[in-house]
Amino acid sequence: MNKVFALVDCNNFYVSCERVFNPKLEGKPVIVLSNNDGCAVARSEEAKALIPMGAPAHLYQDVIKKHNIAVYSSNYTLYSDMSERVMGILSQFTPEIEIYSIDEAFLNLTGFINYNLTEYAKEIRATVKKWTGIPTSIGIGSTKTLAKIANKLAKKNRMCGGVFDITAHPRQDDFLRSVDVEDIWGVGRQYANLLKRNGINTAFDLKNAPDHWIKKNMSIVGLRTVWELRGIPCIELEEVAEPNKQIIRSRSFGKPVESLEELKEAVSAHASRASEKLREQGLVASYISTFIETNRFKPEDPQYGNSSGCNLPEPTSYSPELIKYAIANLERIYKQGYRYKRAGVVLMGLVPQDQIQLSLMHSARPYSRDKALMNSIDSINSHWGSDTIRLAACGIKQAWQMRRARLSRRFTTNWNELQNVKASFPNYFSL
Repeated sequence: MNKVFALVDCNNFYVSCERVFNPKLEGKPVIVLSNNDGCAVARSEEAKALIPMGAPAHLYQDVIKKHNIAVYSSNYTLYSDMSERVMGILSQFTPEIEIYSIDEAFLNLTGFINYNLTEYAKEIRATVKKWTGIPTSIGIGSTKTLAKIANKLAKKNRMCGGVFDITAHPRQDDFLRSVDVEDIWGVGRQYANLLKRNGINTAFDLKNAPDHWIKKNMSIVGLRTVWELRGIPCIELEEVAEPNKQIIRSRSFGKPVESLEELKEAVSAHASRASEKLREQGLVASYISTFIETNRFKPEDPQYGNSSGCNLPEPTSYSPELIKYAIANLERIYKQGYRYKRAGVVLMGLVPQDQIQLSLMHSARPYSRDKALMNSIDSINSHWGSDTIRLAACGIKQAWQMRRARLSRRFTTNWNELQNVKASFPNYFSL
């Protein structure tokens, strides 16, 4: 039986999330900024012709003002929750789904022989739009790479109605000729330059490139991409994500930080967040590293950066334990007289929590109590919102937090930030 994959991609996802709760933004240029309100990381279709992707917002203030562009800070809490809602809907349309990113998912439609796949995809698209307000594009192909290409074509051509099935199209090669080689999934800029220097400019050219040349110059990974373009599935659906090999938690500060106490708060907060990620995945860490650095984009300031790490006595995901060693690392590398821009922690040596190798000097600390405490905190924060409960070491005011001056409300996860709805009723009792 021939395999069939669909790639569902949320259109301009961050912007779409903002529009769901502010319909006045429809049809208007909108951008969402990166951490500390730095660069444009998401743009509406109307904004794409005005501001380049990744452009520093402060350099485009005149353009923003002239075209009345709506500007928002990244609202990761809102975007994450909306993503979960979209992925939950998609899982109702097929038993096999791979969540590829916050706004993309592959669906396995193999065996849906009694369905018109284009109509089925339109039903998926309409359901996601109706239930969440998020617009999507869906590409269908006999491989994941072809599904990716079909998705791009679905976005470009309005006549497709947001859905394009390349599997049964008689002019498949014509469509491949319209796709630049650098737009193919798995072909980065370096490989694209190599291919173009050798006369391989489109997906059609790559599909027909000699196997021996591809394997020699792009390894077996590149050869798999070529076979996928030929309709031979080589990249399977990954329903269960592989466990992380490391967890990095870091953020730039909203303002330069000089004091050790503020750095301790920031590092504690990052260690706490990283430990939450560990517990979500049922993992524990064996090694923790802490790093700090100044702003390299301000050469007029004294520059310094350093890191320090240590093995943990026993693998753990217990937040207080990780915070203790993160701070100890920080104290070894901190130097006065510098304006720090960034700090973070890295957890490595990750193993499943049920496979912990205890040391010969195993402590008698009541691990069941530690686990119960962390489970309780995680449960409360999950239900009532992030940081409903946090460890005192993470600070209260957290003045070092990244700058987000244009942050919208967390409409779906915080009772105090729900959408306000106003209604007026005619006065039937007036004469």
